[in-house]
Amino acid sequence: MDKVYVFFADGFEEIEGLTVVDMLRRVKIETVMVSIGENVTVTGSHGIAVRTDGVFSDYSFDDGIMAVLPGGMPGTNHLMEHEGLKKVLDSYRKEKKYLAAICAAPSVLGENGLLDGRHATCFPGFEEKLLGATVLPDAVVIDGTVITSRGMGTAIPFGAALISVLQGEEAAEALLQAIQY
Repeated sequence: MDKVYVFFADGFEEIEGLTVVDMLRRVKIETVMVSIGENVTVTGSHGIAVRTDGVFSDYSFDDGIMAVLPGGMPGTNHLMEHEGLKKVLDSYRKEKKYLAAICAAPSVLGENGLLDGRHATCFPGFEEKLLGATVLPDAVVIDGTVITSRGMGTAIPFGAALISVLQGEEAAEALLQAIQY
């Protein structure tokens, strides 16, 4: 089965990262939490420590179908600075695998030329960093293999969108009903 890799950096927004992981795992999508740092424990922007499944160097990412970037500060900046992650994201784009980012993290896609000709959304104030994209105010935007979302308050619709593209809209709707969304 193809895997979804969710990349965590110190300073990530906890709700954005963990809601997505929780939702994907509830529908049995193999989801791997990856620390881009040297330790498996990553601390979110609100001081919550999270143990990931492994560190970046533990994986080749070849078996992935989707890369997910949670936002938050300074987590998004750390994602932006990680050269290995940039290579993975570019490889996924070339292979037409899914790229997903929420809140400030779509800026990582934009500033690395991965949004050219796409529609996207982001946390208000980061629009100018979505280089090459047509920016929309929507909660979640799906444009081909790129899925973006606005922020913490859109984490559940974002997770549902990821499920929808991987397992179909019915699977996403079934989970939303099960969690009483």
